[in-house]
Amino acid sequence: MKLFTKNMIILLFVVLLAVVPLFVAKDAEFGGADGEASEAITELNADYTPWFESFWEPPSGEIESLLFALQAAIGSGFVFYYIGLSKGKHSLSKRD
Repeated sequence: MKLFTKNMIILLFVVLLAVVPLFVAKDAEFGGADGEASEAITELNADYTPWFESFWEPPSGEIESLLFALQAAIGSGFVFYYIGLSKGKHSLSKRD
């Protein structure tokens, strides 16, 4: 089996893993873990007080989403830069 065919099969499985849950669980809420964690903590200990508070709250949920997406983009930029650098070094060492 060719490498391209294997990669396309893997890509198809990844897309299916991302899309199928959206159709299987139509009425499910896909919320974040922060809300679930705070609910679990208050169920275990109703007198719990946090150690500290956030020093800045984003003005809206859109700004919070923007900052999260920006953080993810910068992180993936670093990861893929390193992967490209390693691949380039490897191909240069093969050529020599």
